[in-house]
Amino acid sequence: MTTLPLTPDELLTTTRTVRKRLDLTRPVPMELVRECLEIALQAPSGSNRQDWQWIVVTDPGTRAALGDIYRRAVDRYLASEGAAGRLFADDPERAKVQQRVGGSVAHLGEHMGDVPVLMIPCLRVPERNLAAGNQAGVWGSLLPAVWNYMLAARARGLGTAWTTLHLMYEQEAAELLGLPDDVRQAALVPTAYYTGETFKPAARQPLDEVLHIDRW
Repeated sequence: MTTLPLTPDELLTTTRTVRKRLDLTRPVPMELVRECLEIALQAPSGSNRQDWQWIVVTDPGTRAALGDIYRRAVDRYLASEGAAGRLFADDPERAKVQQRVGGSVAHLGEHMGDVPVLMIPCLRVPERNLAAGNQAGVWGSLLPAVWNYMLAARARGLGTAWTTLHLMYEQEAAELLGLPDDVRQAALVPTAYYTGETFKPAARQPLDEVLHIDRW
């Protein structure tokens, strides 16, 4: 598959969270998803264990059921004090951005089940209840691979979004997907072609507001 003519910096700065612009009508070839996952597998993994597992859902009924789980989680999230649209209310500029984010979350909540491909990255763990301690090391063996997948999708004209809200109902989703007891979900990544032409870098905090040299 031909990839878009993006420089590495363009790829990294324009791989955005896509919610409202996912094309719900255009099928995504499984071959394209497999290409993205092949690139995902090149990511680093602690001790080279490669304990990742990947669930790709295209069946309409299963997508609809996952979409219902996600919608219920979004409803709970949007009603919470930590919802994106409620943050930075005392900063007019940031508040406008946050409200747009909140609106796009609500939109995806209504349409997750309509997205042509839902990808659930998982990790094999010895016990269903993750041990206390080095959680960063555990999930750090999977999350770079998910980002690889999203970058590869962007390079191939696909939009994605990193979502985790459905994990409010993790056990329900696990039963729907038939996951073994030693497999835990990390995210739910909708994958589709996108509408519009392209993406641009997002506004972010100035680097000097978050950078510390040698110590805090």
